[in-house]
Amino acid sequence: MLMDRLLKEKLPRHLAIIMDGNGRWAERRSLDRIAGHQQGAESVRAVVRACREVGIPYLTLFAFSSENWNRPKGEVEALMILLKEYLVAELPEMLGNGIRFLAIGDLPRLPKEVLGVLNETMKQTVAGSGMTLTLALSYGGRDDILQAIRRLMANSRDGILAPDDINETLFAKYLWTANLPDPDLLIRTSGEMRISNFFLWQLAYTEIYVTSTLWPDFDREKLIQALLSYQDRERRFGLTSEQIKTEDP
Repeated sequence: MLMDRLLKEKLPRHLAIIMDGNGRWAERRSLDRIAGHQQGAESVRAVVRACREVGIPYLTLFAFSSENWNRPKGEVEALMILLKEYLVAELPEMLGNGIRFLAIGDLPRLPKEVLGVLNETMKQTVAGSGMTLTLALSYGGRDDILQAIRRLMANSRDGILAPDDINETLFAKYLWTANLPDPDLLIRTSGEMRISNFFLWQLAYTEIYVTSTLWPDFDREKLIQALLSYQDRERRFGLTSEQIKTEDP
């Protein structure tokens, strides 16, 4: 089995996924785009369960970007309904598997009823210690950096901090991902070779895995293949291979 080849000590601590290809999956089958999103929700379930099973502590899914608000109104409304239905349906499993749920992004832009379900899900799962599942919703990497800068400037104006206090560690605490480690691995489905305004700060040293598989077809086996590819890589963080070998115990 593929899973038997996974090394626990070489798993990513934080896995992030850009879930792309729902619309194309539906179009290739002459289906409505919403059918692609519905099938994509099944892939979300499969990947969350697999990550919990193999022991990945943090999983972040790029579910709805700040640019997605520009899609047709009917599609956006259907996505919001699908999101609510997913959270309600998956809450018992999250609670049963010790999964803590988080949502990040410009959340006030979401419909009130969606925001209510999000907040309730986060509240009920706050004690989960098995895995942290984060949905990036109404999220944009540039927006994330800009809101952090605005808050830093406000705190500087109010005398809470001085410009010289600002370093990478402090800045990261002002991002929407303040409670998350930077991703070790980013998976992008559908073959697109871009990060689409996702985690612009956080991806500085993240390994990237791109697959031509459309998100609705991305399953447990394909996730394991991505994790095996990650385990074969050498993460140097600017050092040489010789330095890495010297530092290894």
